[in-house]
Amino acid sequence: MRALDPRSLPVTRRVALLVKALDGAPRTNEALARASDAEAMLDVLVSASEKLGLGLTREELRQTPPIRDWIWWHGKQAPITIGS
Repeated sequence: MRALDPRSLPVTRRVALLVKALDGAPRTNEALARASDAEAMLDVLVSASEKLGLGLTREELRQTPPIRDWIWWHGKQAPITIGS
């Protein structure tokens, strides 16, 4: 029986697998937190995708939630902070 190639999955499913893999990956999460801008974040995410064999492109990551939202919010300040 042949294993399924993750690159054959829909983009949303591959992004979900990437997000799941990032949970508990301290070095990758630290690199994302230190990223100076969206392009630096995409560098980290594309690298993680390659290591996992997901084959996600920068454009797929840039356009697909929740990654799209992470990139947009990176470096932004919340307009209000509830509870402080």
